[in-house]
Amino acid sequence: MQLLQSYIDGIINNALEEDIHYVDVTTDYLIPDGHTSKAYYIAKDEGVLCGIEIAKRVFELIGGGVTFTECLKDGAPVKRGDIIARMEGDTKTLLKGERTALNILQHLSGIATATNHCVNLVAGTKAKITDTRKTLPGLRRLQKYAVTVGGGFNHRYNLSEGAMLKDNHVDAYGGIVPAVTALRGKIGHMTKIEVEVRDLDELAQALSVGCEIIMLDNMSCEDMTKAVEITAGRAMLEASGNVTEENIAQIAKTGVDIISLGALTHSVKCFDISMRFEK
Repeated sequence: MQLLQSYIDGIINNALEEDIHYVDVTTDYLIPDGHTSKAYYIAKDEGVLCGIEIAKRVFELIGGGVTFTECLKDGAPVKRGDIIARMEGDTKTLLKGERTALNILQHLSGIATATNHCVNLVAGTKAKITDTRKTLPGLRRLQKYAVTVGGGFNHRYNLSEGAMLKDNHVDAYGGIVPAVTALRGKIGHMTKIEVEVRDLDELAQALSVGCEIIMLDNMSCEDMTKAVEITAGRAMLEASGNVTEENIAQIAKTGVDIISLGALTHSVKCFDISMRFEK
């Protein structure tokens, strides 16, 4: 995935404006102009790196005058004690950009690491790990990029990318069959339809109207196994709801095509990275 530079710059500039209203009281009054330093990023965790180019861009936008040398690239495995990047140049730029750069780098690396862990847990099955729309406002593209860096796949990006009937859509309209039938008569030929089902009876209804993708919502592994047998390849099956580290491998073994996890983006643990100055 290639993110637009204008989008990345917008995220960074908003974050910098939030962090520095008009002056960095400590740095601007303490550090003289022209002062230079050396610093580096060191990993205090293990996982997958993501966001290093974005971290580099922070220092370019906040003041420049810093040489940023990446020791590791996005997608690289990282161990505790690894040096991720080295920086040398304007001390004021390094200090002012430190927290914004780390916030982004740690968050995206946390997502990539969590995704990669899930991918490894389902290895040997056909199940793909995907994200959801449960993202932090304004950060969706960054978060979905981090999922791909971790070896996962992206679900639809937004409500315009695919037709997905959740339980509330179905209940509000009056049933799966009439809802899908009405929707199919209005959408374009390039738009797929996914419908959420809560039991095997609803699965049969979704299959009867030719849904391309069917989400098995909070089903037991026993029922998901039956759903795979009943579907027999007529639609892609997505497992969703109450997916955990403890049960994800068992879910994958049912034969579903996709396992979606909102936790990859809405509640992931940050990857621990520190920026240290050389004395």
